[in-house]
Amino acid sequence: MIIGVGTDLCEISRMAGLLQDTAFLKRYFDPREQAYILSKGVFAASAMAGIFAAKEAFVKALRKGFDGIRPEDILVLHREGGAPYYELQGSAQSEAKKQLVTKSHLSISHEGGLAVAFCVLEGGL
Repeated sequence: MIIGVGTDLCEISRMAGLLQDTAFLKRYFDPREQAYILSKGVFAASAMAGIFAAKEAFVKALRKGFDGIRPEDILVLHREGGAPYYELQGSAQSEAKKQLVTKSHLSISHEGGLAVAFCVLEGGL
C-alpha cells in the first residue's frame, strides 16, 4: 500500500552558493553525503541540489515536513551505477517506523538549472 508520495525541486545555483558553507553542509548532510557531493567536482552543486530535493520529497511523502525530523537523518546514498536510495537513521527512522513505512523509492533528475526528486513510500499493515 502506498503511504505517501512527495516531490521537490531545487535550484542548482542556490546550492552552488552554499557549497562553501560548512555549517550548512553539516546541518543538512551526513558525512557520507558530504563526501559524495564534494567528489563530484564541477557537478557538486548539482549533486547537492538533488540530495537536498530528495530529503524534502521524503518528508513530504511522510506528510510531516521536517517537524521533528533532522535532515541529516535522511541519508541519500547511491548504489553502484548511480541509482539513489534512502538510508534512514535516528528521527527519520523512528518516524518512518511509526507510520509503518516498509519500503521507499527515489528518483532524482537534473535539467535546466534544476534538480527534481520524487519519493514513494510503501507500507501499512
